[in-house]
Amino acid sequence: MAFAPSSPVTGSTVTGFTTPTYTLTLDVAPSMNGKQYAVTAIGGTQTGVDVHTVSKPFTVTFFRPMVIRTLPQANPITGVIKGVPFNTYKLITRKGMLPAASQTPIVARITTMIEVPAGSDTYEPEDVKAMLSSHAGVLAASAAGIGDTLLSGIL
Repeated sequence: MAFAPSSPVTGSTVTGFTTPTYTLTLDVAPSMNGKQYAVTAIGGTQTGVDVHTVSKPFTVTFFRPMVIRTLPQANPITGVIKGVPFNTYKLITRKGMLPAASQTPIVARITTMIEVPAGSDTYEPEDVKAMLSSHAGVLAASAAGIGDTLLSGIL
């Protein structure tokens, strides 16, 4: 299945939020190799959180490579494949926020890059899925601690 998050998305547990949800509406991505959703409603207890607006965007965008790379031929003598290319995918979350009172909103970003060696999508798809599953799981399980670190600077 393609990138199509179900809406609303249930947010991870973070300090100060109770059962956070985010309603996503299909939006126009900044380039043709992306798919973007805007957060148009929130649920649960998230006091002070704004939904998407022009001046304070709240979007989630997934990009695929402009050109999907394939595995090159192996050397006919050695059987070795040199210079295996990577297909790089990106998931970017953008959220406009104020840096201080009476200031213009600034857009904060979270970028996850996924670099998959060409060929492994066919040869070992289970390892590609395991990599993503563990990454998403660690991020979800660590959301509260990461949030605290972003605020305190303490790792």
